[in-house]
Amino acid sequence: MIIDKTKPVKKRVEQVNAVVIRFVGDSGDGMQLTGTQFTDTSAMFGNDIATFPNYPAEIRAPQGSLYGVSGFQVHIGSVEISTPGDDLDLLVAMNPAGLKTNLSALKAGHTLIVDTDAFTKKNLQKAEYESNPLEDGSMDNYRVIEVSMTSLTKETLKGLSLDNKSITRSKNMFALGMVYWMYDREMSHTLDFFNKKFKYKPTIAEANAKVLKAGFYFAETLELIPNSYTIAPSKMAAGTYRIVNGNTATAWGLLAAAEKSGLELFLGSYPITPATDILHELVKHKHFGVKAFQAEDEIAGVTSAIGAAFAGDLAITTTSGPGLALKGEAIGLALMTELPLVIVNVQRGGPSTGLPTKTEQSDLLQAMYGRNGESPVIIIAASTPADCFDFAYEAARLALEHMTPVILLTDGYIANGSEPWRIKSIKDMPNIKNHLIDAASESWHPYDRDNDTLARNWAIPGTPGLEHRVGGLEKDKITGNISYGPENHQIMTDIRAEKVRRVANNIPDLKAEYDQEGDLLIVGWGGTYGSLHSAARDLHNQGYKVGHVHFNYINPMPKNTEEVFSKFKKIVVCELNKGQLSFVLKGKYTQFKFLEYNKVMGLPFSVTDLVAKFKNILK
Repeated sequence: MIIDKTKPVKKRVEQVNAVVIRFVGDSGDGMQLTGTQFTDTSAMFGNDIATFPNYPAEIRAPQGSLYGVSGFQVHIGSVEISTPGDDLDLLVAMNPAGLKTNLSALKAGHTLIVDTDAFTKKNLQKAEYESNPLEDGSMDNYRVIEVSMTSLTKETLKGLSLDNKSITRSKNMFALGMVYWMYDREMSHTLDFFNKKFKYKPTIAEANAKVLKAGFYFAETLELIPNSYTIAPSKMAAGTYRIVNGNTATAWGLLAAAEKSGLELFLGSYPITPATDILHELVKHKHFGVKAFQAEDEIAGVTSAIGAAFAGDLAITTTSGPGLALKGEAIGLALMTELPLVIVNVQRGGPSTGLPTKTEQSDLLQAMYGRNGESPVIIIAASTPADCFDFAYEAARLALEHMTPVILLTDGYIANGSEPWRIKSIKDMPNIKNHLIDAASESWHPYDRDNDTLARNWAIPGTPGLEHRVGGLEKDKITGNISYGPENHQIMTDIRAEKVRRVANNIPDLKAEYDQEGDLLIVGWGGTYGSLHSAARDLHNQGYKVGHVHFNYINPMPKNTEEVFSKFKKIVVCELNKGQLSFVLKGKYTQFKFLEYNKVMGLPFSVTDLVAKFKNILK
């Protein structure tokens, strides 16, 4: 229905457990800032939160185009929030293209806020509308609130010494003010943000503050919205929390590992979407001893990190799928020299340049097998934005304790998405051992090994008595000198593979959520955790005998994996690819039949679709 602005309506306050909101508009409309401010304000209130920013691939897509729409979805609640949500309770569309590409996600009968000033003939044509959807009856299934946001913003800022472009760019704050009123949010956090961000541009701070308040009081005074909603704070474990996205959490996890291990952190990377923000974050922390090198290409990034590892640093390189392909030979060098190296791959849609700003899980087989020769490395994967902290730390721990490269897989969904993270103390983190030696014994050799892990000792170049050779050619099993001997190559190949297998002794068992045995086991890995966890919870609450396991350790896998699989009648592997983990499992556990549910659309799983699929399997 269309709200009649001439007739005030009596406001009803409704208590809800959770709400899903999406802000959409052109990439220059400030939708990411709008969504982030709503998220941060809700976090300050104590709600549980999950977000999903959605960017166009172009830096500045043509204004008003369908493929130039930028969106930010946030799911807040007083209950556990594991995903950014499926269907929307509120859609804020700043232009026709945003409406066209996002309306299908809005629940029937729920609220749509539009900036009517943007619905010009030209913009409607760009969005491929034959008629104005606000006038042709196609919006009758929704509660439509039409607001001349651009005009009202200009009126609010009349007399302020700003150019027209700067004034128009403030209209996103008008929308945010309206949504703050709808969901009973305080404006104080955002007002403080303006004062800090625009400390040296007070006119900009004043403009944004005025427009934010104008939107809030516009909604309140005219009572255009018949309902406002309250969402109680969520019950969380005691502690100090802050909102983090996956890339920030990854950077902080690496910092924590450097601190705990007593090593300096070196990052050698080439910027690539969606991994670049890890580089941006680590550059800020030179006071912690971080040495960050922005290389001229991916190969220089990884080889500089190998050099840093040779010199005794905690060495990191970050990338996405295309960059991982370029780093392949150098990762083999790190494996051959048996140096600790962490490679963070923030996966995105492929192949080639593919979908740079969209999420996918299609690099698993590349991480497993994408190098020449017998070249096994440790592979682990983070599951949630906050979880990236723990698994970045874990990647560093495993690399240092086993003296071999570790590939940490995250993805665009959790790298850019955010959630509350309980701040941890370094003293509470697991210890990290390393194999550094500072003096040679009479019987010292560079490839002397630890009996348990088979890790070789780590001798820093320049240390008297510890001179040794490293390189990409096969080396003698003890001295490290170049060796082409067939028996030696067999021994060294077997040792490198056994090193990775023995990591299984240093990782936790696989644990099933919900039922420990039953009719269906839902299997996933990486950033699909929230969706699969929520779907399994819904089915369990409905009385189905289902369990959910999520692989964070992929090479090697936990030692009890076969035991867990054996307790369920059916197993379904769910991935945002064409079945890559399923391929690995089929080769490793041939006694089980693995069903598959795959999606390759650049989007996360929908909980609704997952539940329907699992019920169909259970039939």
